[in-house]
Amino acid sequence: MSTSVLSLRAARRGVHRRQRLLVAALVALVVGLFLVRALLGDYRISFVDGIRMVTGTTIPGASFIFLESTLPRACMAVLAGAAFASAGAAYQSMLRNPLASPDVLGINLGASAAAVFAVVLLGWTGTPVAVVAFLGAVAVAATIHGFAGRGGAATGRMILVGVGLAAVLSSVVHWVLLRADIYRAQDALVWLTGSLGSVTWSEISRLAVVVAVGLPLLAVVTRQLGVLGLGDDLAAGLGVRAGRLRLLITALVVLLTASATAVCGPVAFVGFLSGPIARRLARGRTSIPAAALVGAAMVLAADWVSAYAVPGTAYPVGVVTGLAGAPVLVWLLVAGRRSIQESS
Repeated sequence: MSTSVLSLRAARRGVHRRQRLLVAALVALVVGLFLVRALLGDYRISFVDGIRMVTGTTIPGASFIFLESTLPRACMAVLAGAAFASAGAAYQSMLRNPLASPDVLGINLGASAAAVFAVVLLGWTGTPVAVVAFLGAVAVAATIHGFAGRGGAATGRMILVGVGLAAVLSSVVHWVLLRADIYRAQDALVWLTGSLGSVTWSEISRLAVVVAVGLPLLAVVTRQLGVLGLGDDLAAGLGVRAGRLRLLITALVVLLTASATAVCGPVAFVGFLSGPIARRLARGRTSIPAAALVGAAMVLAADWVSAYAVPGTAYPVGVVTGLAGAPVLVWLLVAGRRSIQESS
């Protein structure tokens, strides 16, 4: 066996080892933040008492706060963060553009616009609004994919159509809010910023099933995206049907994004930033599991900050991720420019 083959295998083993270490470190971070969010709130709960309450023991006062407030919010933060982040990383990798996340291309905004329309103009509440939000995201994604067409320019057309739809939907949301009274506008706020304040265990269970199915499938499918960089014709020669692969990834992205948005609204910047952060941690490689863990950590930390940073005031989690996302985006741009200058 030649020396070059041995060195290539050694390099691959080194890459896989670094990826495993990165995922392990991110898992430890998510577990730590989960425990902080679930146990360290207005009412401090010990880890032992938390285990006792989960297994059925009732502690007066603490059980209600833990089982109906802090624990479900921590669970939803992990699920929603993983869903938004994995979908964003996959879409950015498929379209080969860091700006091409579902929130930028209007998929999240499609869910928001549909939900705001249902709440403000139709007076709906509860499950029907969540269903309408899901269908709104599906409609936007179908429109983007339908107008993209086929061929090598499909990804560019998808970005252009998505950005255009996002602008139109933003105008629709503003028009609907102008027609709303103050109470309906307050009800519609969650569909504009994202909030974990009213999640239920049934919603958590449904989203957990979606994430458990969709995230592993997305991680497996995105491994073929490197072939698309060679062009659709060459990819077809290698046995990869580019159009079908894009459609499958888009379907999984919509499933994860729409399901999370239908429960807690759009959480700003999670899908947009998790992929680039994970790629920098993985030294330029796209890793859906790493991106999902980064997203879960972001939402967990942001939800704790939104609830307890200002005493006596609780903000929607989307407000905190939006405020924190702008500096992180600037940092990513500056770091990316430095790396380009150093490589040149």
